[in-house]
Amino acid sequence: MLNKEKPVLSNELIHESSPYLLQHAHNPVHWFPWGEQAFALARMQNKPIFLSIGYSTCHWCHVMEHESFEDPAVAKVLNQYFIAIKVDREERPDIDALYMQAAQMMNGSGGWPLNLLLTSDKKPFYATTYLPKEGRFGQIGLIELANRVGLMWQQDRQRIESSADAISLAVTNAMQIQPSTQIDGALIDRAYRELAQSFDIKNGGFGGAPLFPSPHRLLFLLRYGLLKHRPEALTMVTKSLSAMQRGGIHDQLGGGFHRYSTDAQWFLPHFEKMLSDQAMLLMAYSEGYQASGNSSFADTARDIADYLLRDMHDSLGGFYTAEDADSEAEEGRFYLWSSDEIRHILGKRAAPFMQAYGVQEDGNFKLKHAKNGANILYQPARVDRETFAQDRAKLLNQRNQRIRPFRDDKILTDWNGLTIAALAISGRVLHQPRYTHAAVAAATFILQHLRKDNGELLHRWRMGKAGIDGQLEDYSSMVWGLSELYQTSLDAHWLQQALALNNIMLEKFQSKHGGFYQTAANSKLLTRPMQSFDGALPSGNSIAMHNLLRLSRLTANASLEKEAAAIADHFSTVAQRAPLGSLHLLSALLLAESPSKEVVLAGERESPSAVAMLKLIQAAYRPNTVLLWHDKATEKLAPFTRGQKPIGKKVTTYICENNHCNQPTDDLKVAAQLLKLHPTR
Repeated sequence: MLNKEKPVLSNELIHESSPYLLQHAHNPVHWFPWGEQAFALARMQNKPIFLSIGYSTCHWCHVMEHESFEDPAVAKVLNQYFIAIKVDREERPDIDALYMQAAQMMNGSGGWPLNLLLTSDKKPFYATTYLPKEGRFGQIGLIELANRVGLMWQQDRQRIESSADAISLAVTNAMQIQPSTQIDGALIDRAYRELAQSFDIKNGGFGGAPLFPSPHRLLFLLRYGLLKHRPEALTMVTKSLSAMQRGGIHDQLGGGFHRYSTDAQWFLPHFEKMLSDQAMLLMAYSEGYQASGNSSFADTARDIADYLLRDMHDSLGGFYTAEDADSEAEEGRFYLWSSDEIRHILGKRAAPFMQAYGVQEDGNFKLKHAKNGANILYQPARVDRETFAQDRAKLLNQRNQRIRPFRDDKILTDWNGLTIAALAISGRVLHQPRYTHAAVAAATFILQHLRKDNGELLHRWRMGKAGIDGQLEDYSSMVWGLSELYQTSLDAHWLQQALALNNIMLEKFQSKHGGFYQTAANSKLLTRPMQSFDGALPSGNSIAMHNLLRLSRLTANASLEKEAAAIADHFSTVAQRAPLGSLHLLSALLLAESPSKEVVLAGERESPSAVAMLKLIQAAYRPNTVLLWHDKATEKLAPFTRGQKPIGKKVTTYICENNHCNQPTDDLKVAAQLLKLHPTR
């Protein structure tokens, strides 16, 4: 008699698009996606909610799934006492932001997986991160917690609901940031001083382990160093960029950067790779090269861009979300090498390579199941990349034969917006047309596949299916990407698209006092989140302020500059309380208070004089300068360019600054003099 296979269990997540939710679709826990079905069932069955938030490449999310959510004993108690809801934080950053705020208020910290207990009207009354299945070392276990709360809900529900009411009110008040007084520009200098005090002179970076790259800090310092004439700010940037590119946090073979370093030397990474980190670091290395002239920064920028185009690029043009840290059930296994492996592949070339990349006979890193020592590749001293280019290619080819970490292949509008901006910047700084072409392809994909008929954005696309209404970061990041793409391509189509999305953003998300909510008014959450602090990425409000300033200067629309000022003033008290948490906002304020330059070129685009003038303008680091090309399409978007036409046969350059325009010129030397930075006003 043939044995019948045991049927595969599935829950309500089986119909979802998110790779993270699908990872849990066969758990015995009867998961629901976030939605009215789950909350209605909780009300009908008189049960609280068990809400678990994570993402597909989260190491501890995997641990908790394997230990608890795949376990029938855990599933039994969760299913008995709760309605269980799973949320992908990358799909629903609004839900994550709201309940992370609750967790931080209750516990003083947060992280992922984020697990909360809610009433059926979405009010939290308990929050924690990773929980073991059973209690140990004084920490309560998941089974014990579920049993205890399940009984308490039945016996003392009023007490729980009273606590939930109080916590919800506190969260609502905390997330409804009240407008304050006009922002003080002195905060910029204060933020710089505090950042400088936390700088690690020996290793680069800021603060201790775990050490995150925090590229927006480096972008702030680049602008501050130039516009405030503080070369020591540039020194902090170059020290940090150099240390990171030599460290194990940088994938020395495949390019790109891992999530963070677990030590203060950038050596031992958490091996996960995220698209958003690559985008921000690509900007930092490209602009760092432009500001310093250090060619190794250009090399690293190319590493990042090439990694994105090779491993994270969908054939339709968009970019995937992340790659996991784990493969073959172990973190980092895909990236590690034994000395024997390297000798076998490189032969006589092995010895110099191993010396250059820190490989030790017994390994420089302990891997649980490795018979021989495992090595993270890094550069103890700066390496001449060309010397070892063929060696790296051989090892990369061999590495590609291994079992790869899981790749989250959903395409997110906000992170693609950042990537479009980064590729556009690197395309013009590094003179790499293929990076610009990739930015164009990604922008085209988002505008075609993640946009409603009324012009509004959607947040997520996967396997031909788009969904989830766009949030503030989707709009602000795409406007950033499209405006940078215009600055590189000088194709008015991208400026027009940036302005259109910016208008929708103002309509859907702006509060009456100037700050922007994260969600539209119909989001049906406990409250509409409003965030100004930077996290791993700059806040949506700070990106929006940059965009408004840039678009104001590109179009000479003073009302957009007023909207930018309103954002700064709205969050002035928050920035005063914690300037290091508001660096990208203060970076925008720095640009607002610095002399602006608007450059318009007119004439034949393909002419030698056009090429020479563009090379002059794009050679130097000019964060306070915007560039337009005069044509009929641009005239409609920026009416001030109507009279700025070519004089003679050469390309004519019009340079305006601080609300007045200089005499037009077709002379490179005169243009170079007019483009020089003047002291801040």
